[in-house]
Order: sequence, then structure tokens, then C-alpha cells
Amino acid sequence: MRVVLSGGGTGGHIYPALAVVKQCASEYPETEFLYIGGQKGLESSLVPKAGIPFEAINITGFRRKLSPENIKTVVRFLRGVSTSKKLLKKFKPDVVIGTGGYVCGPVVYAASKLGIPSIIHEQNAIPGLTNRFLSKYADTVALSFEGMENAFPSAKNIIYTGNPRATTVYEADKTKGYSTLGLIPGTPIVLVVGGSRGAKAINDAMIEMAPMLSELEHVRFIYVTGESYYEPTLQAIKAKAGNLPRGLQVLPYVHNMPEVLACTSLIVNRAGASFLAEITSLGIPSILIPSPNVTNNHQEKNARTLESAGAAEVILEQGLTGSALFTSIKRIMEDVSRQVSMSTASRRLGKPDSAHLLVEEMHRLTQQRR
Repeated sequence: MRVVLSGGGTGGHIYPALAVVKQCASEYPETEFLYIGGQKGLESSLVPKAGIPFEAINITGFRRKLSPENIKTVVRFLRGVSTSKKLLKKFKPDVVIGTGGYVCGPVVYAASKLGIPSIIHEQNAIPGLTNRFLSKYADTVALSFEGMENAFPSAKNIIYTGNPRATTVYEADKTKGYSTLGLIPGTPIVLVVGGSRGAKAINDAMIEMAPMLSELEHVRFIYVTGESYYEPTLQAIKAKAGNLPRGLQVLPYVHNMPEVLACTSLIVNRAGASFLAEITSLGIPSILIPSPNVTNNHQEKNARTLESAGAAEVILEQGLTGSALFTSIKRIMEDVSRQVSMSTASRRLGKPDSAHLLVEEMHRLTQQRR
């Protein structure tokens, strides 16, 4: 197969695409790839580092309010379509897959106009503007959450695949996770993460609850601050608790997150779709603190999906305090039956074969075309 991928802006759109590449290369080793992304997005650095050929187009997203900038966006979109058509004609892909972000717009639209089979993958429980637009042109819309079908009334074909990041994490080795953290296998671990760049509200709550951690002596807390927050947060925790609590590790970043997740007993995190796919593939109970600074408040909808299934507790940012967070952590970590029920519910939502399902659909579309 010859496959073009597009997705960008944030890791939540890029990592699922990279998971598809890995799965496709595993099932069809002869596959050739081309990734078309934005000039300034995170994909412009992550994709070449992964050894995947990369081409960039100049594209920006629409402003949701009336703005003269939207006129420029339309012009960039049309130019992006033209550039994408040239790239697609040169590469001659069998299928094109878009994993979200406005850069997918001109690429998948161009594929449609050239008669190339295409798939769009929607990570969130509330669809993005670009995917809603593309749903009428793509051959298949792939969903991360069940029950989203009504969000795409113009779609030709809809399938539920889950998020392909789930496959990457499901295969992780937990013993390497324990080794990375310097802990004995079987140690109960509460992992607190504010996202790849950190989150000030979670940092503040972690600082406040640092003196309380001694109440859970058997638990080890791993707090990933984000690199920019690391030093000031570490010093603030030491000042608040008198020293760094014995059961707490503070880290700026974790480079092997799948392996660390594999040995985690409970996670405290934002509610980005890719991360939720990862934790449900492993059946990790969670306390979710949705970011309020996202389009359509989609993280809260993502989080409520897990909460309604019994897999997570949700604390909104306006109600987040160190005391509230620790109370929730303590309640779960001292109740084994609660941990088991949350883990079971989380695993039911997981789709560890997600990447395979997407590759299977890609192959189906290429065979249908021949």
C-alpha cells in the first residue's frame, strides 16, 4: 500500500497517525508513507524524527468569530488544496487518512476531488470543525467514542475503531515502567500529569496537597509537571511540605509514558482524547480534570463519557483544590473494590485493537478501488 497521512497542531492529532504508521508497517511491511502537515505545527518536528517522509503546506484554522483573518484562511485553504493535489498526484497513494487538525482539510478534500479513498478519524466526543466539514467528502469516518454517529449526518460510512494510540500503550512493558521509576514491581502508583506542557491549576493543587501525602504511606506519587513548570513547582512543594515528601517523585517529563502508564494504579490527568484511549486500553482508574481552554469544552464531554461508565471521577477546574483532589485519591486508593470496578469499567471502554481496525479499513478501501 501507499499511504498518505495528515494531522497536526497538537500531539493528540499526530500520535494517532504515528500509531497507524506503526501498525500498518507491521501488517504490511511493504507500505510506503507520506505525511502532509502544517509548516508550523508540532508534526513538522515529530514526523521527520519518526523517519517518515514529510511535506508541509501553509494552512491556518478558521476564527470562530467574524474576522478579516478568515478571508486569508480561505485563500490558504484553496492554495493548500492545490498544493495537496500536486503532492498526491506525485506520490499516487492508495488511501489517505486524516487524524484531525485544520491541516487535514485541504489534504482530505483534495483526495476526494482526485477520487482517492480517504478516512477521517475523530478523537473527541465532540467533533472538530474540520472533521465535520470533511465528513461529507471522506469515504469513511472513524470514531473514538461510541454513540457519535449522529454528529456526522452526511457521512457515507461510519465505523467505531477507538483511538489507535490505545494499541501503542497496550503493548507496553510494565516492568520497564517500574524500572524507570526505581520502584519494586507491584508498588501502588498514583500518576499525576498535567499534559505534555503541564497545567498550572494541577500544579497548584499538587503543591497544596503535598503535606497530605504521608496519609497514604504505601502509595508512591509520581508527579509530571511539564518542563517549564518543573523547577518552580519542585521548590514550592519543598517549601509547602518542609521537604520533598518521601513518597513523591517530581519529574519534568516522562519519555517512556506508555511503560509508566502500564504500571500505574490510578492516574490524575486532563481529558485529552488520545490520553483517555491510552488509559482505557490498560484499564487504569482515573481522576480527570478537563481543560476549560479547549474548543467546545470537548474535554469535559470526553471525561463525562468515562465518568458515566464508572471508569473515572471528574473534578472541574473551578472546583479543584489540593484538599478536594487528595480526598478523591485517598477514597479510591483505600478502597480495593472501587479500584477493581473502575478498572473493569475503564477496560470495557478500551480498544487495544484500534490501530488494526483502522488499517483493516484502509486495506478494504484500497481493495474496493481496484
